[in-house]
Amino acid sequence: MRVPVITPDAAAPAPSPRPPTAPVTATTIAAVHTAVPPHRYAQDDLTEPIGDLCLAPGADRVLLRRLHAATGVRTRHLALPIERYAALGDFGRSNDAWIAAGTDLGAEAVSGALREAGLEPADVDLLVCNSVTGLATPSLDARLAGRLGLRPDVKRIPVFGLGCVAGAAGLARVHDYLRGHPDDTAVLLTVELCSLTLQRHDDSRANLVAGALFGDGAAALVARGRAAPGRDTDGPTVVATRSHLYPGTGHLMGWEIGAAGFRVVIDAGLPALVRDHLGTPLRAFLAEHGLTTDDIGAWVCHPGGPKVMAAVTDVLGLPDDVLDSARRSLAAMGNMSSVSVLHVLQSHGGPRRPEPGTWGLLMAMGPGFCSEFVLLRW
Repeated sequence: MRVPVITPDAAAPAPSPRPPTAPVTATTIAAVHTAVPPHRYAQDDLTEPIGDLCLAPGADRVLLRRLHAATGVRTRHLALPIERYAALGDFGRSNDAWIAAGTDLGAEAVSGALREAGLEPADVDLLVCNSVTGLATPSLDARLAGRLGLRPDVKRIPVFGLGCVAGAAGLARVHDYLRGHPDDTAVLLTVELCSLTLQRHDDSRANLVAGALFGDGAAALVARGRAAPGRDTDGPTVVATRSHLYPGTGHLMGWEIGAAGFRVVIDAGLPALVRDHLGTPLRAFLAEHGLTTDDIGAWVCHPGGPKVMAAVTDVLGLPDDVLDSARRSLAAMGNMSSVSVLHVLQSHGGPRRPEPGTWGLLMAMGPGFCSEFVLLRW
């Protein structure tokens, strides 16, 4: 279907007068499982050690301490014990640590998700693996296939470069695949070890923000096509998806990649960009399905940080408490990049599972600058 270009100043089309109904869908989310490293720290216990890594001896730490206090993060998990980071030395050692810890966490996440879905590794037809915090060839998915007992003919798609948006974009692309392969089962795996990208001896604001905000983890999501055997689940279905790039904004988020590895780029203008540009494409997407923001009963939002979440609620006219699940994730885990939105989705299960018939919107933003919307129905 050709989608018309929506300019930032375009008005969102009026919603259809018909009552919204969920169409026959191709994808059911059977399980989501998050795995985190065993090294868990209170935010206050990380402030000074991260200052030792990033700042010169005797440097003023007022900004560092203010950033750590303002993130909304209470605890985080790190790939390594904090005392080991000073000895990493170069990108090669950091990346080796990413491969080792990422493979372990990825195996734990996928095994947990399959177990919760009541499936075996041999049931998996497609494995999509997202990460933006390390590099490996063979890729993590190839390393995991034999370890987990996946079939030799499993399809694999390793993805790099999507960053924080990858949890939402990965689910959208899995949905695309299952529309064409309705008998199949797909697994989306996201692995992000953000702490291993922290630049030592770098006192830039972006590096200090990253050191205050990001945590490590992995998450796996099991999705099933509409004709997959034994498909019964109380998880949500995917109704539709939409991607949106914002021209001229590529400089706002990403990496500068050099001899020391991945140096984070986080522009202070991101919350303003969200306020200026998020509302129009999101409302237009909902309107195509006869919906408005008032119809969404479950907001599954990537917790970029307190200022970004405030910008989301402001531009959409939402009560502050609709993003409480994102705030809880941020407080307990930090921002885990692409993992976070899946962790937030997992929190909408069990006793917090929405009532049947509830509409949900899973959304994330990331480098490009871009956003990804996934319309869900429980």
